[in-house]
Amino acid sequence: MTHHQTAPLSTQVTIMGAGPAGLMLSHLLAQAGIESIVLEIRSHQQIAETVRAGILEHETVNLLVDSGVSDRVLREGDRHDGIELRYNGESHRIDFQTLVGESVWLYPQTDVFLDLAARREADGGDVRYSVSETEVDDVLGRPRVRFTDASGQRFEITSDFLVGADGSRSQCRRLVPEAERTQYFHEYPFAWFGILAEAPRSSDELIYANSEHGFALISQRTETVQRMYFQCDPTEDASTWSDEQIWEQFRLRVNGNGFAVKEGPVIEKMVLPFRSFVQAPMRYGNMFLAGDSAHTVPPTGAKGLNLAVQDVKVLFEALDAHYSSGTSALLDGYSERALDRVWKAQHFSYWMTSMLHQLPGASEFERARQLGELNSVVSSRHGSAYLAEAYTGWPARG
Repeated sequence: MTHHQTAPLSTQVTIMGAGPAGLMLSHLLAQAGIESIVLEIRSHQQIAETVRAGILEHETVNLLVDSGVSDRVLREGDRHDGIELRYNGESHRIDFQTLVGESVWLYPQTDVFLDLAARREADGGDVRYSVSETEVDDVLGRPRVRFTDASGQRFEITSDFLVGADGSRSQCRRLVPEAERTQYFHEYPFAWFGILAEAPRSSDELIYANSEHGFALISQRTETVQRMYFQCDPTEDASTWSDEQIWEQFRLRVNGNGFAVKEGPVIEKMVLPFRSFVQAPMRYGNMFLAGDSAHTVPPTGAKGLNLAVQDVKVLFEALDAHYSSGTSALLDGYSERALDRVWKAQHFSYWMTSMLHQLPGASEFERARQLGELNSVVSSRHGSAYLAEAYTGWPARG
């Protein structure tokens, strides 16, 4: 490809990644009069067509609505005031409203992206999709990002700060020298077999099922299409499974005592391996990491998107303080503040995962201990309240 001459650009904050984290940050900055340019290697259509489930904490919903992104989540999302933990064929409801006075919203991540992308476009935000050949320099000074846009034009942006909100395969994360970072990993010996099925709802709230056959999660999408998951081996090939084999697994893990999963044609199936990952610190020079670029959690605790939004909220407050009053204290404290919540979420996600899934080759002791743990949670108001508080989202400064 022959490039035209590289065109120079400058802005206050360059944001790599136009997922929910990057777009939310750009939106908040714009409202505070701070300029940003957002770069994304995927097309708008690619992101819009990546269907990902979403449970939004009340703080995430409040931020979408109160910052003027959209109130569609309140109109089209489903408010859930609890979840069901199901084991030994019995359901036990964790009542969020009674325990902590909060709710969550079932609202797909895709819709969060569409709301944010539409708001940035309406506000004249500079968001560039389908960029390629990105190179980043000088993150210890004034960060420079070179890239080729969708038309083949080459640009170079110089900015005060660079934000890596570029997801779990982050390019920005790799810019931190090994000696300057610590990476924490935990691999899980299982994955989720996820389906979309044309069927009515099995339940009004999410069901988290622990069974001797493994974990299952019964979730919802619409009145006629449902999303469900069951625990499987990470090497499983979804394409080899028939509908009947899939439903048999759900029946084994969830049905009983008068409850039966509502079945229908499976219209999509996939295997989702997962792991826990954190890179610390979340700052290097004038580059800040936010969201999946700095940490991933297993989906059991519904924390991924919410953590990304909280990172962005903390980072926005720090950048706003820097530009409005020249103080760098919040920027200097960003990584510590963000990681405090990240590790709480890592613990909660690990705890939910280990309490609900069957470890391959687990002993009879381990199985009995796990049931004792579930009993401890559902029979104690304090146990249930811990789950409810963590699931709906810790207080803002938590």
